[in-house]
Amino acid sequence: MALMSALAATAAYADEVEKPFWTLNDEGGITWRYDGRAHTDHIEMAGQQMAVVLHYGITGEGRFTCERHLVFPMLRTIPNDTHGSFIRYVGWEPLESVLIGQSRLVDRSEQVESVSLKGLLTVQSQWGTIGVRRTLSTSVTLPALVEQYELTNLGDRAVAVSIEPTEHRMTSDAAQGVDGAYVVEERLYGTGSYTLAPQQSLTFTAVLSARRQNEQPLTCDAAAEIAARRQRVDEWQRNLVLATPDSVLNRMFAFAKIRACESIFQTKNGPMHGPGGERYYAAIWANDQAEYANPFFPFIGDEYANASAMNSWRMFAQWMNDEWKPIPSSIIAEGTSYWNGAGDRGDAAMIAYGASRYALARGNRDEAARLWPLIEWTLEYCRRQLNDAGVVRSDRDELEGRFPSGNANLCTSSLYYDALLSAAYLARDLKRPAAVARGYEQQARELRGAIDRYFHAEVEGFDTYRYYEGNTVLRSWICIPLTMNIFDRAKGTIDALYSPRLWTKDGMLTQAGSETFWDRSTLYALRGALMAGDTERTLGFLQYYSRTRLLGSHVPYAIEAWPEGNQRHLSAESALYARIITEGLFGIRPTGLHRFTVSPRLPQAWPEMSLHHVRICGSDFDLRVYRDKRQRVQVQLIKNGRVIDHGQGEVEFRTTEIHGNNGSTRK
Repeated sequence: MALMSALAATAAYADEVEKPFWTLNDEGGITWRYDGRAHTDHIEMAGQQMAVVLHYGITGEGRFTCERHLVFPMLRTIPNDTHGSFIRYVGWEPLESVLIGQSRLVDRSEQVESVSLKGLLTVQSQWGTIGVRRTLSTSVTLPALVEQYELTNLGDRAVAVSIEPTEHRMTSDAAQGVDGAYVVEERLYGTGSYTLAPQQSLTFTAVLSARRQNEQPLTCDAAAEIAARRQRVDEWQRNLVLATPDSVLNRMFAFAKIRACESIFQTKNGPMHGPGGERYYAAIWANDQAEYANPFFPFIGDEYANASAMNSWRMFAQWMNDEWKPIPSSIIAEGTSYWNGAGDRGDAAMIAYGASRYALARGNRDEAARLWPLIEWTLEYCRRQLNDAGVVRSDRDELEGRFPSGNANLCTSSLYYDALLSAAYLARDLKRPAAVARGYEQQARELRGAIDRYFHAEVEGFDTYRYYEGNTVLRSWICIPLTMNIFDRAKGTIDALYSPRLWTKDGMLTQAGSETFWDRSTLYALRGALMAGDTERTLGFLQYYSRTRLLGSHVPYAIEAWPEGNQRHLSAESALYARIITEGLFGIRPTGLHRFTVSPRLPQAWPEMSLHHVRICGSDFDLRVYRDKRQRVQVQLIKNGRVIDHGQGEVEFRTTEIHGNNGSTRK
């Protein structure tokens, strides 16, 4: 019945995915083959010094259009606040500089053949007898958008091609910049006159960059920058590789790694992971970075991402104080200021949860020791915020007052609960006095009881949780306890989440009866439902969501929200998607610096599933989950192609065994 219910629910939205714009391609990306349907979309990509949101599309006549929204986070504007990044919108078309014989290429009729995405945007078109392949990418390390144009003579006669030298320069108002005026430059490389024989190709490049007016103009090898970007994407794709019978899930997971890891900016105070969306750069938040993204980074083993996580903990730790005032929600403007406009959102619980989870997953004792004071402080802050009912008070939640959250919400207390358990694991591995771990475990037991007593309620006929005292309508954040292994109200909660009151064709509504959806709650709900064992029903919803986001009308990543923000591709949401797989489907939970449990949820239709090159707990290993001849779920821990350990059902592994020490324990 559960599976039939899921199929019926997703079938109601089948039109959204039966005629997708995009398909999977053989290069590990996705491709939109133009079929006459006019369509526009937008995608964000980023490097260490800039980001761009490409607003692109194909007209009904088959012509490609693209407007570039350039963001330079380290060129600060006045006021130097959360949104103080230098931004310029550019509609430059480098192909306007190309002449075929005596006529301009762009005067011909363009017919787009395909658009492809895999960390870069590639467009294949034909302009009469001239084939054009565009490739657009951010530079990995420079403040530049780089574009490569390959022209191919598809005719049977040689043609003369001229690429006119082009340089444009725009200078901003010095009064609006923290460092005075900023200069945006457009420059072509590879200009000149050529003769193209039949089937012969030539390449020229275009660079859009920005700098301070007193700095030297940027010189850039665009082809080398594109190659470096491809190499960076390939590095992300080689680690934490998902292999299941569902190719869409595999590809969506692969893309999520790109977006989660690319949006890290090299600021004056070190690397800072930022949400993006043309608004949130060179800044960190207690939810997006501490709670959502940082606990994921050790799984993929990207050192720059891990460095950004450690830098964020350092920045938050600077705000610990003896007066027990709340840590700011956000550190902004390259770490030089802060934002706390929504008051206490439960930020200490977010930080305690994220820092302790990160430390355990990272498996680095020195890093964990450096994080311990921050974890202790934030846990103590939460303890001091307990109300008479034993749950945590906060002014808001992470939605910052967009929807009511009372003065004590379910999310904050649930995060604090999980943080206490993680801190207990960590305290033992860091050789803290035994009373420390026991104390945290006792507090967690008391809090779990308080959560059930205070938040448990029948809401709209479902045996679930009220989100705050006085809440009488369903809220999507009732999924939070499931992601913390609190399954006391799992059935009623999951039934409510997947009911028409919350689930829509766009994902989960924030509040029943509204039209607003934020992907983060949908992503938490899918993870939590899998953790609770609702595998078959949840797989249907996960597959529907993944097909829609990867192959539908707005691709290829998880989004922030609608109607707010026009479904921006914020970075941390992609980390939350990846955690559906690592924590939901595979049930990976670090329980020590070199110890973790696996509680796999293998769908009935799948004979096996694997994660390759998992980088947690100081190691690099593969996990294989499969059914044996007696249909029992088995788990193998594999190193360098050799089975190191195995177990049945829920298993606890020690990564020290991978290095030749100790054994593994099983539950």
